[in-house]
Amino acid sequence: MPLPSSPILIILIIFLLRVSDMSLDTIRVLFVFRGRKGLAWVLGFFQSMLFVIAITSVLANLDNFLNIIAYAAGFATGNVVGMAIENRLAVGHIKMTIISPMAGPRIADALRNSGFAVTEVSGRGRSGMVSVLHVAVLRRKVDEAEKIVLEMDKDAFVTAEDVRPIRRGFWRA
Repeated sequence: MPLPSSPILIILIIFLLRVSDMSLDTIRVLFVFRGRKGLAWVLGFFQSMLFVIAITSVLANLDNFLNIIAYAAGFATGNVVGMAIENRLAVGHIKMTIISPMAGPRIADALRNSGFAVTEVSGRGRSGMVSVLHVAVLRRKVDEAEKIVLEMDKDAFVTAEDVRPIRRGFWRA
């Protein structure tokens, strides 16, 4: 693919190719982690094409150090852009764990009334008995679930981790 003769335009093209390449790469890795093979394949195909074009453009014009800077800046920027896109897509599930010494059953009821899947477990903390709630949440609904928890117990201990549902149980689709 012949590049334009303008050095500024070449720098811009290299930067944009690398931003696009790394954005796709970041999203692709997240889809791989979530087991989405088809999407990972498509994203990987286009990501690798953009990478080849970008690196070829840099290697064909090594006399301009700004091409290398554009390549590196595009790499760094693409990571951040990819993370932002993935965050907006909010694909997948989160398992929230909520620990509350006083309001566990009330929190569980409020979450269930809002359509969340909740499993309650009794536990013992440093200061005595606590309720441990495991909540299945779509990533785009995490803020909603957290708001419900904090309205019921502002001191609740809340953690979240990515999960992949394997089979059975209640998952909001």
